[in-house]
Amino acid sequence: MREQVLQGKKGIVEEIKEKVDKAQSVVLVDYRGLKVDELNELRSKCREAGVDYKVYKNTLMRFAFKESGFEGFNEFLAGPNAVAFGYDDPVQAAKIIHEFSKDHDNLEIKAGIVDGNIIDINEIKELANLPSREVLIAQTLGGLNGPISGFVNVLQGNLRNLVYALNAIKENQEAQEA
Repeated sequence: MREQVLQGKKGIVEEIKEKVDKAQSVVLVDYRGLKVDELNELRSKCREAGVDYKVYKNTLMRFAFKESGFEGFNEFLAGPNAVAFGYDDPVQAAKIIHEFSKDHDNLEIKAGIVDGNIIDINEIKELANLPSREVLIAQTLGGLNGPISGFVNVLQGNLRNLVYALNAIKENQEAQEA
């Protein structure tokens, strides 16, 4: 019986480790004081955005973060904690948690991991204020498209002027012949 419990805990540690390794961002929160319906609302928002929000025992998270090379993250594992894993967009988990914490004072952001670096609450807030990946790509493409459009307009203007000049020469020659 005890061996089964130990194997179950090892399985959960491995699950957490896999999620940490796979995630582009991880946000740790203290959810103490949130009501059940508020927690369900947060879970729902996370699920809609492709963010995995889970509650694990701190001791199991300590083992998993240590195995993933984030032993320094363990200093934040005190009290009731939940963790949000953002897989597709490094900004998404921070954005959802930060937005939710604005309306729910009981949700306390503690720390996070982005691009293999442990970040504090201020860096999470900065990350949350960044536009999403899609918006950044659209802004970049828009910035690249501007000079190209300008160049095309300049070329069209020169061609248009050349056509006007040739047409004026033609009309002038026709007037002289007549």
